[in-house]
Amino acid sequence: MLSKVKTMSLDGLNGYLVEIQSDVTGGLPSFDIVGLPDIRVKEAKERVRAAIKNCGVEFPSRKILVNLAPADKKKEGTFFDLPIAVGILYAIEEIRKIENLNDICFLGELSLDGKINKINGVLPMCIEAVNLGIKKVVIPKENCKEAEIINGLEIIPVDNLNDVIDYLQGQLEIKTIIGNNEFILENNTSYSLNFSEVKGQETAKRALEIAASGSHNCLLIRKSRLWKNNAF
Repeated sequence: MLSKVKTMSLDGLNGYLVEIQSDVTGGLPSFDIVGLPDIRVKEAKERVRAAIKNCGVEFPSRKILVNLAPADKKKEGTFFDLPIAVGILYAIEEIRKIENLNDICFLGELSLDGKINKINGVLPMCIEAVNLGIKKVVIPKENCKEAEIINGLEIIPVDNLNDVIDYLQGQLEIKTIIGNNEFILENNTSYSLNFSEVKGQETAKRALEIAASGSHNCLLIRKSRLWKNNAF
């Protein structure tokens, strides 16, 4: 059976939509991921396999092919783990047909025991998801504060793969968080200095904003003219 699940990826500082297409058929047992995956995405096969098994679901001993569309863009990161797992579970009918699946985006890294770990880059990916009309995102609970800054976004925080399965099956109710940046901004300290006083440097300013929103580290390096002229 073929399943399609939506997720997001990053192209620099911008998010873009990725469709996880999972096909589970008869034949010699295999598990392949195509669509220009990097080594971290390829390693998702073992994380997904172990997470599904350790959540009490029998991993299918069949031919599994996962395509990350569009296939002409290189895919990097560990946030594909959760949507790949959901796609396989949907394809083997461990998760029943879900209404409005196209309105949900899945992001998260899986541990071998099924726990969903915090990921990087949630803010730009969720911003683009909203721009594309996606109403809900299923993300790790530790990333909720970062996504809450996006107005109107329905955030479904999850701890492990079992929670995702039960939620999609209607067997578990998870309190949805609605993004509201007005509440967050009202409670922030007011500063006299801001980026409006910095001329240009749009890419650097956007990188710093994303790093501050997600409490990430950020390193800016200025290339010296002496270095460029091979003075050292």
